[in-house]
Amino acid sequence: MTTNDYFSQLAVLLDLERQEELRQYQEKIVLTPLHERQKKGWCWYPIHIKHIEISTGETYQISIENLRPSDHSSAFQVGGSVSLFLNSQQKSNEKNQISGVISYLFRNEMRISFNIDDLPDWIDETPLGVDLLYDGASFKEMETILHLIPKAKNDRLEELTEILLKQKPANFHSQIPDYYHLSTLNESQNNAIRLVLAAKDVAIIHGPPGTGKTTTLVDAIKLTLQSEKQVLVTAPSNTAVDVLTERLIAKGLKVLRIGHPARIDENLLDSSLDGQIARHPDYRNVRKLRKQGEEYQKMAMKYKRKFGAAEREQRFLLIKEAKQVKRDAETLEKYIVESLLNQAQVITATLVGSVNKFIRHRRFSTVFIDEAAQALEPATWIPISKAERVIFAGDHCQLPPTVKNYEAAKQGLEKTLFEKLMSEKSINQMLKTQYRMNEIIMEFSNRQFYHGELKADESVKNHCLLENDAVLSSPFEFIDTAGCGFEEKVNPETKSRSNPEEADILAKHLLHLLAYIQNVSPQLFTDDFSIGIISPYKAQVELLRNILYADADILPYKKWLDIQSIDGFQGQERNIIYISLVRSNENSEIGFLQDTRRLNVALTRAKQKLIVIGDSATLAGHKFYDDFLDYVTEKNVHKTAWELM
Repeated sequence: MTTNDYFSQLAVLLDLERQEELRQYQEKIVLTPLHERQKKGWCWYPIHIKHIEISTGETYQISIENLRPSDHSSAFQVGGSVSLFLNSQQKSNEKNQISGVISYLFRNEMRISFNIDDLPDWIDETPLGVDLLYDGASFKEMETILHLIPKAKNDRLEELTEILLKQKPANFHSQIPDYYHLSTLNESQNNAIRLVLAAKDVAIIHGPPGTGKTTTLVDAIKLTLQSEKQVLVTAPSNTAVDVLTERLIAKGLKVLRIGHPARIDENLLDSSLDGQIARHPDYRNVRKLRKQGEEYQKMAMKYKRKFGAAEREQRFLLIKEAKQVKRDAETLEKYIVESLLNQAQVITATLVGSVNKFIRHRRFSTVFIDEAAQALEPATWIPISKAERVIFAGDHCQLPPTVKNYEAAKQGLEKTLFEKLMSEKSINQMLKTQYRMNEIIMEFSNRQFYHGELKADESVKNHCLLENDAVLSSPFEFIDTAGCGFEEKVNPETKSRSNPEEADILAKHLLHLLAYIQNVSPQLFTDDFSIGIISPYKAQVELLRNILYADADILPYKKWLDIQSIDGFQGQERNIIYISLVRSNENSEIGFLQDTRRLNVALTRAKQKLIVIGDSATLAGHKFYDDFLDYVTEKNVHKTAWELM
């Protein structure tokens, strides 16, 4: 396949995905009445404005409260685009809405950031509401890059593209630049850094769960900066970028975080471009000039329709002066930004955020892409287009990017560039020592996904909650609901699945375990202690939250509990993990549990104890889960739900 054909096909698949996202948005918002949107959690209405302030970066922050919460879980999330609207009967509704970004969300409270010069007059009126908003900007940037890359001729981008499409071999330095062995890293981590330093074009750090991928990547970035002035560090999500930013700052590097302030962790705002601009000594002059320009503008506007030649001339001069002052402010701000960019050793941004107007035309000697196995390929090419060489980090055996269009996923949009490159052994190094979990928790995933190459470090190999205790020293349990009649249920609106009886069994087991720990080893309940409860299905997550957070006996332990979907736990770890698999039916249908990478993520979150609950009769029809059940038998950890009933 030619380069043109490759990117044309990718563009077709991306367009299918864009159309599907737009269709889902229109179905949820445009074509659904307000009361239905509110009922389903797609809209907050009516809302009460609690507080308005101007924050870092000169953005308006509006804190709101949902006055009529839905019984359904909210569709909103931090970093998401929303529309604040006035439900007015006026003819033109477009004037009665402003778009912003969610910067904080907890229960029925939300804070929205608005990048506008002034708030509309109707902000004090009622009733107000907040809708989800379709944001097509990311798709536009991805489409642009897919059309741009095939046009690259006789330059580094063309050469790098040919290497990444495996049309040419990757090149390496015969001798690695000045390098010292890092005693803080293990052998495979040091090998990964050697590969990064030797690569002229591309290298991959393959980091299975708990192997210290982020630690290795951060050290690789720091060592790269011994021979390079500045690098770009990216990832698909703002959360992943924030983690890297924090770790790089801790290494003593000068980091500049690019992105919308509302999408950046509050603790990192001082490192953001907006935060550093606001603290720059020359920025007070920018504000002074802008204020002066506004005053000239107001003075000019005092001259209304009927006035003479002298007044007309005065108005013209004031408007001209206002424009000049604003241009001076823009020039000074540009100087401040360039100064900050030039001083930074590391610039961090999301994949799409790397086309931010301030760095759109910058090129980098090295671009690092973390969590590359979770990134849509079109998005990955955006930072690559700025690179002399590119370093990927991630694990293609964990969750892939979310693709909503079935046909696009089926035809390959779900397969990442990272995954495609993993077949090139010369450019990748797998990290082989894991520091998170007990060996018994690790071993099934190790066999299924990592060819048995993972080793548990001695510090965690026999890790358990409490040694020499029959309950707390056991790292793994499977609770089998087969034959109990625990039938899964389908939510007719969302099509998500739940299993109420399985949720009840999980709650009973959890309550018994908490009571046992309280009785035998209460010192385990420290600030560092944590329990994660995972299910692949949102309906089951919602059900578990309703059950557990309403249980008076569990309430004292609530601060140690976290209940989320598998996606919500990616990259995290807990002392104890419960997994509710939900599926239980006569036809052995397991739905998207067939994407076994999902279970890999779920199984590898636990450090000391893992409890999996599911129906072996339903699961056994799939080879992967049949192997899992064999592993359960091998380790003699099978229990039946009857014991808890």
